[in-house]
Amino acid sequence: MPQVVRAQLVLCYSCTLEMPSVTTRFRAKLFRMPGKGGWTFAPVPEHHAPPVMHGWGRSSVVASVDGYEWKTSVWREKSGRTLLPVPKAARGDKGDGDTVTVRLDFNV
Repeated sequence: MPQVVRAQLVLCYSCTLEMPSVTTRFRAKLFRMPGKGGWTFAPVPEHHAPPVMHGWGRSSVVASVDGYEWKTSVWREKSGRTLLPVPKAARGDKGDGDTVTVRLDFNV
């Protein structure tokens, strides 16, 4: 006689899935978008870019620029280039054309 196997699915809304984490480091030259209020960005080399995880080509990361760390997102332009917006607090005295050391931590 065949055995009947019953499975029970338990949903746990307080549980978190362990996602593999990646840390990557690189140097980048800052650039400022033209126009009033233009943002400053660090381009992310293609082989250091996280996979797109959210709409608008965004991926959540923990970024560090020259040792200043914050939670943010990088996003992929239609051209395929990935950009990290770098706020004034992270740039310090650096600006357009200056080189910074970047660390990105993200899940894949």
